[in-house]
Amino acid sequence: MIRNARALAIVLLLLSAIAHAQTGPIIVVDTTKGSFAFETYPNEAPKTVAHIEQLVRDSFYDGQRVHRVLPGFVVQWGDPRSTDPAREADWGRGDAASSGHPIGASEITKKRTHTKGAVAMAHPGDPAKADSQIYVTLADRPDLDGRYTVFGHIIAGADVPARLQRGDLILRMYVRE
Repeated sequence: MIRNARALAIVLLLLSAIAHAQTGPIIVVDTTKGSFAFETYPNEAPKTVAHIEQLVRDSFYDGQRVHRVLPGFVVQWGDPRSTDPAREADWGRGDAASSGHPIGASEITKKRTHTKGAVAMAHPGDPAKADSQIYVTLADRPDLDGRYTVFGHIIAGADVPARLQRGDLILRMYVRE
């Protein structure tokens, strides 16, 4: 029995290590409606994960507002102009609705799909031009697969994105160390 328990413990440790190796940094999003966290997938989307992680570490998202909410579909943020309520009509639109440094690569994969809670990159028609706008799917959306880079998935606070409304604040985002 003790050998079986030890063997089981070793197997569980190995499975945990494998699962952890397949995901990257955990990013936490604190909003006015609560907090949620998502894991990232650097094996499938290395440039996207590195780009978003750097924006988070640079506090790019802190103080921005949610600029797009489609109930049962997506919630989106990442436009630096959304910190200014007077510019609400422009939120999420045009070249200025980004950090100004597109990722430059399309990292769309069949492995990571638009299931409920997927975290992905919005773009202006070309996946390589994705920059800072992030969205979370509020339902399974296979119609988006093959068109947008999924680079993460919610692992905690999954109920929070559905409570967000246009104009709600992203208080801060940070990488959980």
